[in-house]
Amino acid sequence: MSFEALKLAPAILKGLTKYGYDAPTPIQSEAIPKALSGRDLIASAKTGTGKTAAFVLPALQRLLDDPSKKGLRVLVLTPTRELADQIAKATSKYGRYMNIHNVAIYGGMPFGDQIRALAQSPEMIIATPGRFIDHIWRGRINLSNIELFILDEADRMLDMGFIDDVEFVAEAMPEECQTLLFAATMSQEATKFAEKFMKNPDRVELASSGKVTHDKIEQRLHMTDNIQHKGRILRHLCAGTDLSRAIVFSSTKREADTLARELRNEGFGVAALHGDMTQTIRNRTMENMRRGKIRILVATDVAARGIDITGVSHVINFDLPRSAEDYVNRIGRTGRASQSGVAISLVSRADFRYLDRIERYIGQNLNIHVIPGLEPSSSIGSRGIKPASPKSAKPKFGGSRNRSAARKPARRPENSTN
Repeated sequence: MSFEALKLAPAILKGLTKYGYDAPTPIQSEAIPKALSGRDLIASAKTGTGKTAAFVLPALQRLLDDPSKKGLRVLVLTPTRELADQIAKATSKYGRYMNIHNVAIYGGMPFGDQIRALAQSPEMIIATPGRFIDHIWRGRINLSNIELFILDEADRMLDMGFIDDVEFVAEAMPEECQTLLFAATMSQEATKFAEKFMKNPDRVELASSGKVTHDKIEQRLHMTDNIQHKGRILRHLCAGTDLSRAIVFSSTKREADTLARELRNEGFGVAALHGDMTQTIRNRTMENMRRGKIRILVATDVAARGIDITGVSHVINFDLPRSAEDYVNRIGRTGRASQSGVAISLVSRADFRYLDRIERYIGQNLNIHVIPGLEPSSSIGSRGIKPASPKSAKPKFGGSRNRSAARKPARRPENSTN
């Protein structure tokens, strides 16, 4: 199928051709016609499948169908600043040959710039919930003309604690507004939301409820004894010649900073990314990563959804995520756009219960790899790794790190999220 077959306007097709998009992905070919029909829609598909275009293109078509209408007509809510920025950039790309004004609204940026942008009466706003509501309360946004309400990464947004904010916005939508809900998986909260606020929604479900696969990603497992052993393995992996660009995931902001500092001291081109950094620094870090100035990004889960960097060869789970869905979202940062990738998880005995959840969710056991000279120094139980002789060398990597648990996000995660 071609984009022409989806009956999109010539101006949109021209923008797609300009940026080399010649055929829709499965989620796009399934979701776009249903979205254009005017019915509410629930669409689920795993990360990296093209969900952004699956709702941005119908949104642009909606704006083109009646260009005489003015004011805010399309609202997109998304959980993180990075996703809001990514969607805004995609909208500008696809709408390059349209006279469409879209604005990204999120926390961590000056109110003044956003107030000036809102004063120009954008037709489309892409926002994180908390900051969007702040502007509503201050009377800067008129919701009465909204025709299309889109929830991107709805499962993640609701799981992060945005449920009250999202419901507040949903209740304020005009009666005839069309709602599109996009998610990687339909969580219990997302399902409840759909039942409460959506009108007889159509459905597109490409995210398997059973086995979840990333066919282009080689998934590996390294058993570790302790934090020092884990640090030695990480350093070895980062020095590998096959690693061109990597994202290393840690569980806390403090650990992300510590790991980045230690790797930098070892001579690696590395930076941290987490919610305690200002948006300006986060944007600069992402740009440096895209330009190749940074080879390794040490990030908390703020980067699992929303980072769109080409050429990520490796994802390394320094800390295994507690959620199987988060594991899938993390490793989906590699193996994108027809490229292959490698996902490596560093696992200790304490992680076995989380590992079991992940393997049940993806429907396969992760392959165990052992690096000569970096074998575990003690048995790792049921995983079948035999004891090896203890190493006498005392590592300087990760010696006394504070392993405090990650806190739950506050009600305004865009100001404090990991």
